[in-house]
Amino acid sequence: MKLKIVGCLLMAATATGAWAQGGTKSPYSQFGVGVLADQSQSMGRGMNGVGYGLRFGNQVNTLNPASYSSVDSLTMLFDMGLSGQITSFEEGNVRRNAKMASFEYVVGSFRAWKNVGVSFGVLPFSNVGYDYSSTTTDRTTGTLTESFTGEGGLHQVFLGVGWRLLKPLSIGVNASYLWGDISRTVQPSVSSASNTLTKTYSTTVNSYKLDFGVQWEQRIRRSDVLIIGAVFGLGHNLKNKAEMTVLGRNTLSNKNDTTVFGVKDANVLPMSYGAGLSYRLDGKLTMAADFSLEKWGDEKLPVFNTSSNTYELKRGLLKDRKKVNVGFDYVANPGSQARRYWEFVHYRIGAGIATPYYNINGQDGPSELSVSAGIGLPILNAHNNRSMLNVSGQWARTKADGFITENTFRINIGITFNERWFMKWTVD
Repeated sequence: MKLKIVGCLLMAATATGAWAQGGTKSPYSQFGVGVLADQSQSMGRGMNGVGYGLRFGNQVNTLNPASYSSVDSLTMLFDMGLSGQITSFEEGNVRRNAKMASFEYVVGSFRAWKNVGVSFGVLPFSNVGYDYSSTTTDRTTGTLTESFTGEGGLHQVFLGVGWRLLKPLSIGVNASYLWGDISRTVQPSVSSASNTLTKTYSTTVNSYKLDFGVQWEQRIRRSDVLIIGAVFGLGHNLKNKAEMTVLGRNTLSNKNDTTVFGVKDANVLPMSYGAGLSYRLDGKLTMAADFSLEKWGDEKLPVFNTSSNTYELKRGLLKDRKKVNVGFDYVANPGSQARRYWEFVHYRIGAGIATPYYNINGQDGPSELSVSAGIGLPILNAHNNRSMLNVSGQWARTKADGFITENTFRINIGITFNERWFMKWTVD
């Protein structure tokens, strides 16, 4: 058992070191702290990311830490996920495609004491990654081409605890270390000018993140269960410094001039709220719905003020983000008496809509509409029939009038290892 625990920690450490910086190619990742990541795991991905009211002892659900108390005393859960996606970008009659694959998450969970479950792992928070150019022509200045590039993102390694206070009531908390680097560059090229200014915006985040959760489990009938959940994320200043470096180049004299602007307390983590419920019918059909609100609208972002020639914090660039998800999970025979393999298989679908958390030139950014479907395939062998391979597909459309439209098809593959590591064996 010790060797298995060490192996899991080594896998988590390797995954952390190999974390993909910028798991996106969206030009919208240049705003705010990037494209906010889906923080759900294997089961939730097939249900389009629901989780506040989900409570299963055989699945890790980091969206609500109160769910950790459902893990039984013999079980060790370990879940890791990968994804691959194809995105189509449309602007007018122009269309471009981009492909990418990335490591998503690695999490684990086990029972520490009676009524107390523990979870740990690495999760994404946001992704930055884009590379595009814009060309304009003027009779005076000639042709101006600006190249926009960005990379990086924010990630979190966490430790969570869930405690069942009463038979129906559980509470929990996730404590995370939040870190990452974000870099954005605007590089101009003017056909008739000898002077150019390249601007690079960069920041490094090293901070913490606290999320609290509660769940109430109520048996409606002998075989039906209603679970109500709520979460709260603590908002605070990330205490990071943002810099803007301006590199001036003169092609005639071959001289460069560098100016660095800086601003303290550049980014914040907003207060976030969420509520959800699930209804498990006869142990076979699970129906769930979530709503979340992130208070980005109260926060500032660093921008360059051309009139005062200063790099400063400004309000009005962000807005509150709202998200609604619904999902369904069905298994023909949830017990151990199933005779056919397909009776063990879980079938999942989900849908959701999310508003943007940033403004673009004074207008709302694009909203996202998404749908998903997936299956959970039990891994059956002589030693273990509790582990599961989860495969899901998601289509997401990001659109707003006058802006680039994105259509993304994403494949998620997750493996949940579910073993009875803590079973005590006896010898006759």
